[in-house]
Amino acid sequence: MTDFTIERVVIPPHLEHPDAVDFIATAEVRNACEVDGFGTEELAVTPAELLPVWLDQEYEPKQLFAARLEGRIVARGIFETRPSAEGDMAWISVQVHPQFRHRGIGTALTDRLEAIAAADHRTQLVVYTVSKAAEGDRLASPTGFGSVPADNSEVRMLLGRGFRLEQVERASRLALPVPAAAIDALVAESQQTAGADYRIHQWAGRTPARWLDDMALLYTRMSTDAPTAGLEEPEDVWTRQRLIDYEDRAEAGPKTSLVSVVEHVPSGRLAGLTELGVPAETDRAVSQNDTIVLREHRGHRLGMLLKAANIRHLQAAAPGHPSIIPFNAEENRHMLDVNEAVGFTPMGYEGAWKKVLGRP
Repeated sequence: MTDFTIERVVIPPHLEHPDAVDFIATAEVRNACEVDGFGTEELAVTPAELLPVWLDQEYEPKQLFAARLEGRIVARGIFETRPSAEGDMAWISVQVHPQFRHRGIGTALTDRLEAIAAADHRTQLVVYTVSKAAEGDRLASPTGFGSVPADNSEVRMLLGRGFRLEQVERASRLALPVPAAAIDALVAESQQTAGADYRIHQWAGRTPARWLDDMALLYTRMSTDAPTAGLEEPEDVWTRQRLIDYEDRAEAGPKTSLVSVVEHVPSGRLAGLTELGVPAETDRAVSQNDTIVLREHRGHRLGMLLKAANIRHLQAAAPGHPSIIPFNAEENRHMLDVNEAVGFTPMGYEGAWKKVLGRP
């Protein structure tokens, strides 16, 4: 057993605060693990981009832990809950810097997180973790879509701790720029199918006041309408005030949100949205955040309309970025079909795992 310590990390109010040093170090661990898992630096994020997420302790309370070895932070662990969600579920994550694995650090961090869950009467744990590409046997998802390498260390560790693979998520990449004529054609074709009953609106940053309630509903429906397989993740309720508070924090960070929504004109209500997180640096990848079309409005090519319209929005408002990267459940064939038709290609996979505490 390597001599290391595990400690809780204080979330700093800003990055110039004395407590920010350890927070920044955990971000560096996170990025090293993402590079190792996906084989690219395009999923790296800056501490300034992470901090607004961690400052949301009202709606998404999180605890951050670090493992320290010889004065250096070499791993991080996260324990997260949702006050707005019914049930006894918690989300945990453990990431150990690739240079410091196989020393018992990941096991010790996971022990700590599971102990917190038990003390908080959380009996269902969910883990999302990248599975690096490897040859050999595969562990198939029970959804029938996707698999992970059976001999990977994270797979063997999770299985040994009683976790069950429930879903596989695909990370995809779209190389930019997409030719303007191709995007214009996709927008035109999908708008023609959607017809006059659906209209696109777009903005950067804050949601216009007229759409706050509708956007809150769309974010809520992300937790119920997207495929979650056997994870059975609970509804995560968004309100008008939660959205305002979220945008207050996001506005203090360095990323810009580019949003496209589609209005159902007869009702005057929003039927879908898609959002891109755009870094300030043009040499960095754009993250594809939420995309949803409400179930009651599906079948009109609104997913393609939203996706193509927002790519056009990005290339006009913030040209020069190398790529867009989304994550989608492997069984979400409709959205993957949209992505593939636009030109997205697979770049890596995550496993979504679940454990019921107390189950033998």
